[in-house]
Amino acid sequence: MIETHHAYSRPLPVCRALRKLGRDLREARLRRRIPAAVVAERASISRTTLFKLEQGDPGVSIGSLGTVLFVLGMEERLAEIADIRSDEQGLALDQQRLPQRVRARGRRAAREPG
Repeated sequence: MIETHHAYSRPLPVCRALRKLGRDLREARLRRRIPAAVVAERASISRTTLFKLEQGDPGVSIGSLGTVLFVLGMEERLAEIADIRSDEQGLALDQQRLPQRVRARGRRAAREPG
């Protein structure tokens, strides 16, 4: 059974990951010494939306997240979220599905009547 956080009806690990993401975004903004109002303006979002994102609110759009990452110079991280090259479970499943042995297909020579 999946343990959920009742406020959002999301699995608890997802809620924790979103809160960590929000804290990390806030820390990145503060390290760059960019005020929240400036990030919000550059991302074309409200300060309220930025604060929700920094709190880990799951209702904030992925587009807003991507734009804030861009404003912070971190947009490449968005493409890494579900990068299939680092999907160890998926790669392992692919390996299990490979055939154990492969037979070469024999070519039938076309016989000429004669």
